[in-house]
Amino acid sequence: MPCTIRLFQVDAFTTQPLCGNPAGVVLDADELSAEQMQALARELNTSDTAFVLRPDAPDHDLRMRFFTPRKESGFVAHATIATHTVLAALGRPAAPRQKQHTGIVQVQVAAGSPPMVQIAQPPAPLRAAPAPELMQAILAALDPQCPALIAGSASTRLLLAVRESAQLARLQPDLGRLAELSAPAGAAGYFLYTRHSEITGCDTEARMFCPALGISEDPVSGNAHAMLGVYLLKHGLLGAQSGHAKFIGAQGHHLKRPGRVQIDVAVSEGAPTSVTIEGQAAIVFEASLALGAASAS
Repeated sequence: MPCTIRLFQVDAFTTQPLCGNPAGVVLDADELSAEQMQALARELNTSDTAFVLRPDAPDHDLRMRFFTPRKESGFVAHATIATHTVLAALGRPAAPRQKQHTGIVQVQVAAGSPPMVQIAQPPAPLRAAPAPELMQAILAALDPQCPALIAGSASTRLLLAVRESAQLARLQPDLGRLAELSAPAGAAGYFLYTRHSEITGCDTEARMFCPALGISEDPVSGNAHAMLGVYLLKHGLLGAQSGHAKFIGAQGHHLKRPGRVQIDVAVSEGAPTSVTIEGQAAIVFEASLALGAASAS
């Protein structure tokens, strides 16, 4: 029997449609196969599409799978915020324990229209910089002169600092070369940022390039900002008060899709214990689609 699915396009880390980072959201996706999920993600052609599934164990309230147009991802913050914005708009009960391939994260949805969604997760591990010869090749492809560090585990990013926002605006990276360098460098994406933001109310500005994932430039990344929070805290560049180190990051304005990410790093004895990503989202449209039946995988 064919099944009819509900799907949404939602712009995350913004309250304005056509800004922030677009994500697809597919509800009640239990009857879809992985192949159908991948085909839908390719058809929607946003950077990521989230598929909402029933829980399969008592330790979580819902499951989610994430697909880029090319492959499955472990966890995507902006698509998670988009999903919980949709669920709240539909009046569905809050599902605080969300399970995905990378484990279980805690999600809190505050009252509001749209609501503020908070995602708490363990701090991303900070790793060493790539080997010098790889670093030289990466910098040649990006063209900034800045320090670097790889962060993350399942979804790694190379964090690169530039001195001022004007340098971000001038970036014209060699995306083909960056894609080639991703695997040997151990970084699926390149997150460039400055701590000298020219955006009112924001502490940092950033751009992110992920050509190896099929994403030339990601408009707004919650995960990368969470990694940046841990990085800044470790290097004494982000102060903590009452056990919390917070900042607001701007991204997407270079793509005319401005968005903001709020990061709260919980700190104990100078070390990060968890990172919370906060953001809102705007539902752009809803549609339904009839598909042939397939066994879930």
